[in-house]
Amino acid sequence: MTSTQSKACCTVPPVVAEGYKEKGEYLTIEGMKTYATQNSGPKTAKSAILNVYDIFGFFPQTLQGADILAHADQDHQYQVFMPDFFDGKPADISWYPPDNEEKGKKLGEFFNTLAAPPKTLERIPKVLKAIQAERPEIKEWAIVGFCWGGKIVNLVSQEGTLFKAAAACHPAMVDAKDAPGITIPYAMFPSKDESKEDVEAWEKGLKVKNVVKWWPVSF
Repeated sequence: MTSTQSKACCTVPPVVAEGYKEKGEYLTIEGMKTYATQNSGPKTAKSAILNVYDIFGFFPQTLQGADILAHADQDHQYQVFMPDFFDGKPADISWYPPDNEEKGKKLGEFFNTLAAPPKTLERIPKVLKAIQAERPEIKEWAIVGFCWGGKIVNLVSQEGTLFKAAAACHPAMVDAKDAPGITIPYAMFPSKDESKEDVEAWEKGLKVKNVVKWWPVSF
């Protein structure tokens, strides 16, 4: 696994969606504050999505995205859950851009501690089990990740995965070595800031049904 973050992950701060009021509620799942969209609608939806945020945690646009995933398609609604894997300590936006030694050090420490993938990977099965106990109507799971979360999605989509489909948006740390082990349909949506070489090498290694669509323009 490479430790190289994408350009976007290290230079572009999140766009703040001003004035958005989330439609869901916050639950406690496996000791983590967890945003759950089902409060405003599809509590009976049989399909669920685990949403893995980027390193900035619960930003308004991240919550808005979760609500869109849950409710935008009236024919296929989903219960969406977004745990706080950083336990209330996301990356500080003041570290961006990491244009001096102090900021770079803090960012590096974050990726090696709270954002170290193994820490999150071991929690995901426990999260799904806990949710399933409370929501037995859920019959199938998908997972989507953003930036750092995209790396988590890559790693959790390997042999024995609990998910039926996966997607990664502007994914960080794209590594061709992850691709051959992916066992479920996969969609990747890289931005202009991801390495074309890394993404193409990853795509070539896939053995499953997949979609790779580039979004070269920032909005």
